Amino acid sequence: MDHLKRYFRYAAEDLFRYDDRPISIFKSELKGNVMSSLRAVGASILFLCFVCALPVSAHEIRPAIATANFGPDGRFEIKIKVNAEVLLAGISPDHSDTENSPEAQIYDDLRALPPADLEQKFRAFGPRWLAGIDVSFDGARSALQLDRIEVPPVGDLSLPRATTLYITGRAPSGTPAFRWRYDTAFGSSVLRVKQAGDEKMVAFWLKDGNQSDAIPVTGAPERGVLEVFQQYLVLGFTHILPLGLDHILFVLGLYLLSAHIRPLLIQVTSFTVAHSVTLGLGLYGVVTVSPSIVEPLIAASILFVAVENFITDRLTPWRPYLVFGFGLIHGLGFAGVLHEIGLERDDFVNGLIAFNVGVELGQLGVIAIAFLATGLWFRDRPWYRNRIVRPASVVIGLAGAYWLVERLM
Repeated sequence: MDHLKRYFRYAAEDLFRYDDRPISIFKSELKGNVMSSLRAVGASILFLCFVCALPVSAHEIRPAIATANFGPDGRFEIKIKVNAEVLLAGISPDHSDTENSPEAQIYDDLRALPPADLEQKFRAFGPRWLAGIDVSFDGARSALQLDRIEVPPVGDLSLPRATTLYITGRAPSGTPAFRWRYDTAFGSSVLRVKQAGDEKMVAFWLKDGNQSDAIPVTGAPERGVLEVFQQYLVLGFTHILPLGLDHILFVLGLYLLSAHIRPLLIQVTSFTVAHSVTLGLGLYGVVTVSPSIVEPLIAASILFVAVENFITDRLTPWRPYLVFGFGLIHGLGFAGVLHEIGLERDDFVNGLIAFNVGVELGQLGVIAIAFLATGLWFRDRPWYRNRIVRPASVVIGLAGAYWLVERLM
């Protein structure tokens, strides 16, 4: 308790000092500092705009996961896992988060519907959705039918609900290959098909309504190591920038602690090692933790680093260990993304390394943006903490507190 009292006392004193002297808004000497104050305000606004331009909640909109199976008689079935509430609410894929869209309330109302009611609504929406799915053979579009709909129970309203939709059709006789396209209005998609000659699934991540290459109905050709590496590298990077708001704010919290490189290097190293461990363990099924536990803990980690940043600019002895613990939690969140896509065991090592590298590049991108906006110009100024670090930490802390309460309710 004595340590905390001293931290708060120093913070309070520091907040009202300039050039190591107490300041008063009535002192005339402050008039000469108007320009430096304006520059500080400008930097703070720039930095806070970077934070506040991101979604205000972490209900990330993830791609549709489509798994295609072709029978010997030409009939095919495609199982698609989607966030049906997002589709029904008409939330644009331009929004990476449900709460950042004008249709947020519609989404929340749909999210609370029992399975039977949501299925009924989606049946009515089905023709419009099917019109946005293109499964073509030699340029000819196949007629699709919406078959089964499996809606999970309502469950935790703070978490997205993955509805499984089954569409069926028939391939023309003698057709060697097909192409897949998911309308850009519905967001990105991941197409999973069996590899030729075995039961291994191959995943193709398609964005912006792009059509897949021609894929033989007898199975996808084996992909090279570099092709798999590139796909999961991009996936890891985009999971941080721009989609991973909660991870972005945590990394910003690490950056804001100190203007010096050593504390940042120690923290980032601890975080990287930790989330790499649980990402690997999560993928191999050694560690499995419910998102209802992981998500509140991620929010708590953001709140903690923000509060400590406000109190002190020193790397406390316990901070690297806490950051390591928080990294273990964030790693479990990363693992959930790869589980959804269905990374095959043969690609585990390659995909895991690539995804991790992508995540690290995304984190470095966040730090680089923050440094260019604030640290490069103002980190040596005596007012840097009071006018940049503390206001930004307040915003980050409020976001963490909001998510913590929301995810616990």
